[in-house]
Amino acid sequence: MSEKVLQFKEVAELFPDDPVARIGLATAYLEAGQAEDAVREFTETIRLKPDYTAAHRGFGRALEKADRLEEAKAAYRRGIEVAVQTGDLQTKKEMEVFLKRLEQRPRA
Repeated sequence: MSEKVLQFKEVAELFPDDPVARIGLATAYLEAGQAEDAVREFTETIRLKPDYTAAHRGFGRALEKADRLEEAKAAYRRGIEVAVQTGDLQTKKEMEVFLKRLEQRPRA
C-alpha cells in the first residue's frame, strides 16, 4: 500500500464522517491503481455529501478504471445533474467530456 494511501487512511479513520478526508483517501486509492477501493470511498464521500461534484467526477473515473463502464456513464450523468444544481460549471464540463469519450468508445 502506498504511503499516501496510508496517510489518508489514517486521516479518514480519525474523521470518518468528513467528506474531505474521504475524497482524499478515494483519490489516493485511485492514484495507487486500487480502483475498487476508490469506488468504495467515493461512494462513501457522496453518501456524506451528495452535492460534492468532485466526488461524483472521481466516482466516475474510479468506475472507469475498474472497467465498470456502464456504471461510470451513469455516475457521470448523475454528477452532471448535481453540477448543474450547484452551479459547478467547470466540473460539469469535465464530466461531460469524460462521458462523451465513454459513449464514443467502441463496444467490446
